[in-house]
Amino acid sequence: MLKRFLDISVVTGLLLGLGCVGLSLLGNPVNSGICLSCFLENLAGAMQLHGHTRMSYLRPELIGFVLGSFVMALATKRFRVTGGSSPVIRFFLGFFIIVGCAVFIGCPIKMIQRLAAGDLTAVAALLGLMFGVWLGARYIKAGVHLDRDRDLPRINGYVFPAFAILLLVFLFLRPSFIVFGQTGPAAQHASIMASLAISFVIGCSAQRSGLCITGGFRNLFLVGEATLFFGVMAAFVSALVLNMATGHFHLGLNGQPASHTEHGWTFLAMVLVGLASVIIDGCPFRQVIKAGQGDVDAAITCFGMLSGAALAIGWSIRSTSAGPTFAGKVAVLLGLMICLTVVLFYRKSLSVVR
Repeated sequence: MLKRFLDISVVTGLLLGLGCVGLSLLGNPVNSGICLSCFLENLAGAMQLHGHTRMSYLRPELIGFVLGSFVMALATKRFRVTGGSSPVIRFFLGFFIIVGCAVFIGCPIKMIQRLAAGDLTAVAALLGLMFGVWLGARYIKAGVHLDRDRDLPRINGYVFPAFAILLLVFLFLRPSFIVFGQTGPAAQHASIMASLAISFVIGCSAQRSGLCITGGFRNLFLVGEATLFFGVMAAFVSALVLNMATGHFHLGLNGQPASHTEHGWTFLAMVLVGLASVIIDGCPFRQVIKAGQGDVDAAITCFGMLSGAALAIGWSIRSTSAGPTFAGKVAVLLGLMICLTVVLFYRKSLSVVR
C-alpha cells in the first residue's frame, strides 16, 4: 500500500515539474509555468478586484486543477463534504499566505521551478519555507490544532467546483466585465486548451496522491515519513531535467526573471507561507485541490487567497525586481504576528517549542 501511494506521489511530482516548464515553453511567463499566487493575482484582475490590467487574465490552469480534483474525487468516491474548522482564521491565513508569496514573487511551486531553472535567489525562499514548516511541525507536536471539521450537506461541496465551471464559461465567452490584459504578464500565456488539459491531468493526479509542497516537508519533519517529500523532489528533478534539455537553465543570482535580491525578506516571507500552510494543513496548490474534492474549509481559504491576491496588487504589497515594498514588509511582519497569535490561542500545551 505504501509503495502504491509513493508511486502516485512521484508520478504527480513528475507531472507537476514537467507541467511547470512545459507551460512556460508554451507561452506562460518564464519560471512561472505554474504559480498559484500569480494565477490568483491574474484572476483577481480579470474579475476587476484590482485595476492593473497587465496582471489581469483568467488563468485556465486554476480551473483545470479544481475540475480535475472534482472529477477524480467523484470517480473514486472520495468526494467528501466537510467544513466548520475555524473558517475565519483559515480565510485570513489564506490571505497572508498570498502576502508572503507576493513578497517572494511566487508560491512554493514557483519556488521549485525557479530553483530548477538555476535561480539562486530562490535558495533563501527554500530555507525560509523549510524553517516555517519546521516551526509549524513543532507546534503540531505540542498539540496545536485548529478545530475539528464535520460532515456537511453535500451541496456545500459543489459550490467551489461550480465557481470553477462559471469561470470556464467566462473564459470562452469573454463577457465585457472580465478583463483580459494585452500586455505584460497577462499577455503571456499558453493556449487555453493546452493549459486546461495539462492542469486537469495534474489536478486528477494530485487529488489521488495528496501531493503538497509544504506537506512533504511537514511529514518529513514531524514523523520522518517521506512519501510526499519524494513527490516534491520528483517535481524539482523533472523540471530541472527539462530546463537543461531545452536550454532554460541559467545558474546565478542576478538578472533572474521575476526575482529580487533582498534575501532576508524573501526568507521571512516564505517563513510566513510555510508556517501558515502548516496551520491550515496545505500549501496554496493543496488548498485548491482540496476545495475541488469537497473540503469547504479549503474553499474558504481559497477565497481568502483570492482576496490576498487582489490586495497584494492593489495595495502594492507585491515585490518588484527592485525588492520588497514598504507595504510588503509590514504585511509580512503582521502575518507572522497573526500566525503566532493563532498558535498561542490554539496550543494545548504550555511547552510549545523547546
